[in-house]
Amino acid sequence: MRVMAQLAMVMNLDKCIGRHTCSVTCKQTWTNRPGVEYVWFNNVETRPGQGYPRTYEDQDAWRGGWRLNRRGRLTLRGGGRFKRLLSLFANPKMPSIQHYYEPWTYDYDHLISAPASDHTPVARPRSLISGEPMKISWSANWDDSLAGGPELIPEDPVLKKVSEEVRLSFEQTFMFYLPRICEHCLNPSCVASCPSGALYKRTEDGIVLVDQDRCRGWRMCVTGCPYKKVYFNHRTGKAEKCTLCYPRMEVGQPTVCSETCVGRLRYLGVVLYDADRVLAAASVPDEHDLYPAQLDVLLDPHDPDVIAGARRAGIPEDWIEAAQHSPIHALVKEYRIALPLHPEFRTLPMVWYVPPLSPVVDTLAGTGHDGEDIGNLFGAIDSLRIPVEYLAELFTAGDTEPVTAALRKLGAMRSYMRDLNLGRPADPSIPQAVGMDAEAMERMYRLLALAKYEERYVIPHAHTEMTEQLDELACSLDYEGGPGMYESGPLGEASGSPVPASVETFHALQHRQSSGYFTGPDGTPRVNLLNWDGRGTPPGLFPENHRDHPEEGSP
Repeated sequence: MRVMAQLAMVMNLDKCIGRHTCSVTCKQTWTNRPGVEYVWFNNVETRPGQGYPRTYEDQDAWRGGWRLNRRGRLTLRGGGRFKRLLSLFANPKMPSIQHYYEPWTYDYDHLISAPASDHTPVARPRSLISGEPMKISWSANWDDSLAGGPELIPEDPVLKKVSEEVRLSFEQTFMFYLPRICEHCLNPSCVASCPSGALYKRTEDGIVLVDQDRCRGWRMCVTGCPYKKVYFNHRTGKAEKCTLCYPRMEVGQPTVCSETCVGRLRYLGVVLYDADRVLAAASVPDEHDLYPAQLDVLLDPHDPDVIAGARRAGIPEDWIEAAQHSPIHALVKEYRIALPLHPEFRTLPMVWYVPPLSPVVDTLAGTGHDGEDIGNLFGAIDSLRIPVEYLAELFTAGDTEPVTAALRKLGAMRSYMRDLNLGRPADPSIPQAVGMDAEAMERMYRLLALAKYEERYVIPHAHTEMTEQLDELACSLDYEGGPGMYESGPLGEASGSPVPASVETFHALQHRQSSGYFTGPDGTPRVNLLNWDGRGTPPGLFPENHRDHPEEGSP
């Protein structure tokens, strides 16, 4: 047993209301610069729908992820080393700008420079690529709430897998939102696809990153990622992807998308896993066995043997303790209501989803029945094949049993807690019907419905003994037009060579918020609100109150 630690995320889809706040804040933090106008590290898709980029789930077309060859060995869908070498300078198996969308801006200058006329001037869209006027036809979130339209549904790769009866009666079913980021997989195919070794998975926390110095722009990683969450910066000639906001995670802060989510649907934490089991779990012959095989890779952080193995592997004590209190382990392994996205890609993704129960409840309520009665809910879950089959194609490679079990637990929790909240006596038969006891169901309810900030985000700090591994000695993105907004470094005021630490590494954040060390060109203190933890009052955040600090000689 080789114990390793992995930072992971769970999203509760029952809470997502499609506000796209996560997408916008991620965009402003990471990809608000030339060359990545079309890039969304985080996007929110309406399901059923084609996704972003369009039809990315169709691996017959895009050749992403892994497959088993005739000998039962795991190989890349995009081909082995020889095939990749032959297509090194021409890689057609990747989305074009039409599959993403052609980014645009608006001719705002026309609003103020247009001559006087009888009509109000209009800021028409212009392409950010060519600068020419264009007609907007679609974008990253274009399908929002419209993905179920008859013009779009036939191309949904997931819906194509379910029965014809489901497709014909689709207009009577449901929709829900699916936020997506990089999965930071245990068996990442993007890393295996990169010829130059620029993509790597950090051993200390499992985050998958791109070494910009080593990236040569071959774009094999774009093809290799089945979720299409690796993007190509056409200005720099480098690949870029979601970083799981590692500068924030290193100081115990959640990702920007999690911090700004208005639905509070995201959970972050540590899980311990056995690295020796990863290959075997990804290589099981039957796709229906991939989800339970991935669960077997995850270890019980309370097991004395696991704790001893973690200590031998050099995992710090506070990381072990964080794994024991991890909301990810609870939702994924203990309650088993969080499921992986497309396990059939065999990458062992580490972003998990609690399937939405709302479509079932809404269907019941629409027929005049009590949508939270346990008998009605169980019957509806078993009979409404359409949402269950579709969710199974998303989360369990088509196996409906785990999805049904998760929905039944969520339905039982609603019914059981409603009795308690209305002052009725608790019915112990409800949790027993789904294999739980009353105490476990109340703990699950607290985590899903009432969990406070520190319960949803159990993120241990990076350790000073790892400084040599994590330190930002230099960065190849520090150039004109790079992602940096300040002269001192590429990712913020505290990054780059002037400060001998990575971006907000370790406890540097506390120092920066309590001193005037980081200043602007005019000498005034500078505050980065995206990295402010809300504690204290950093100099420069608020104007000084002269009544509290009267000048000398004043009355």
